[in-house]
Amino acid sequence: MQLSLLWKAPAINPANHKAQSIPVLNPFNKYGRTFYFSTLGFMIAFLSWYAFPPLMTKTIKKDLHLSQAEVANSNVLALTATLVVRLFIGPLCDRYGPRLCFAGTLLAGAIPTFLAGTADNAASLITIRFFVGILGATFVPCQVWSTGFFDKNVVGTANGLMAGIGNAGGGITYFLMPAVFDSLVRDRGMTPHKAWRVAFMVPFILIVATALGMIFLCEDTPTGAWADRHNITAHTIEGKIVDATGHIGDVPTADKDSKNAPYNEKDKKTRDPENASSSASVDLETIVQSEIIQTPTMREAIGVIFSLQSLMLAAPYACSFGGELAINSILGSYYYKNFPYLGQTGSGRWAAMFGLLNVFFRPAGGIISDIIYNHTGSVAAKKFWLVFVGCMQGVFCLAIGLVNAHNEATMFGLVAGLAFFMDASNGANFALVPHVHPFANGILSGVVGAFGNLGGVIFSIIFRYHGTRYDKVIIIIGGICIGINLAISWIRPIPKGQIGGR
Repeated sequence: MQLSLLWKAPAINPANHKAQSIPVLNPFNKYGRTFYFSTLGFMIAFLSWYAFPPLMTKTIKKDLHLSQAEVANSNVLALTATLVVRLFIGPLCDRYGPRLCFAGTLLAGAIPTFLAGTADNAASLITIRFFVGILGATFVPCQVWSTGFFDKNVVGTANGLMAGIGNAGGGITYFLMPAVFDSLVRDRGMTPHKAWRVAFMVPFILIVATALGMIFLCEDTPTGAWADRHNITAHTIEGKIVDATGHIGDVPTADKDSKNAPYNEKDKKTRDPENASSSASVDLETIVQSEIIQTPTMREAIGVIFSLQSLMLAAPYACSFGGELAINSILGSYYYKNFPYLGQTGSGRWAAMFGLLNVFFRPAGGIISDIIYNHTGSVAAKKFWLVFVGCMQGVFCLAIGLVNAHNEATMFGLVAGLAFFMDASNGANFALVPHVHPFANGILSGVVGAFGNLGGVIFSIIFRYHGTRYDKVIIIIGGICIGINLAISWIRPIPKGQIGGR
């Protein structure tokens, strides 16, 4: 990989106008600008969504006289709203475009964030946390927007980087919120009762500023407005044909294949035996059009939602992202229980490691998935990578729960290992999503994302009924992760007869 790809304008696929590299350090380029705002928007959303747990261990719990059950209930309700909104935001992305849906979700979530300081009892806190949970739905437009700007050879990396850095907001908030709170108490002389409420003005300001930046500085698609997305045509390569399973970029020139041999029907090679449509050649324009997001009918949407391929993606995501959400909610308290001398701030800072490792490990899952795909040309290989990391996260959950370490090095090391496989599973999942039902990427992303929250809700409820027996619940999560990932391993990744996705 050339280091200059991080800042120079990317090469563009002439067929679909998507970038074939990621200009991470170039916000002046429209592809880099999309990457920047999509990543920042999700990170700010995640930070605000998880702004309560770092102060919940001691300050908010004491101020509002909360029981452990009420704290657990607030964690569950914070995930429930995200689940519901993710289901609806997917189809809205297909209809109105991910950029406006992204900004709208941020602004909607900013309102309850602003009102966070008005909570004065358990009921009001739970209600506010429910509506703050709207922010978690920003993940869906984040991934749909990314898929629309980056080509198949790098989409896993792009999705992984955006989501990984974004998820790190769950770790950053463990540093930011206690730091703001401590500063207000120490430097401004505020009481803890007032300081934690004022602290929520910081995420509110960040949310609004980011949403306005998306609205005024970014584009819907590489070619302009969302309503004009169907006007993409491949003028420069019109009339050529490619295998339905090949890359869009694999366009034969001068009627020859990649090895300069005459290109004709009988010499075509199948790149991915999992795709039943590989036996047929189709016009390049047909492939391009098949991957443009449509506004599906109800019948088509139901077909996507209830397909085996959607289950293949949604079930593992319920384990990986769902497990991450649930564990992230209790990790500070778990550390505080096993290492009480760390205090609320110390426990929170060590718990932040779990979220911050997303910066490296979630992109790693997507990058490795892209490497596997570019080397093998097989979507099935991407799927088996997903199954592997999904099972390994279960193994580390079992290890953490069974050991229940009271030694810092052992505990933090096991949690770091869990973070790698759990985050990598998230990245591997959304490296595979763009290949499946590409014409309904918003719906599919919404369903898969919602299942992630469903998993979080289920696991949080299990935590709710086990009190402070965090180790026992993590063992249960581990067993579920291994079982579900093995159970979906037989499903073919590409629906039979699908042309797009390759």
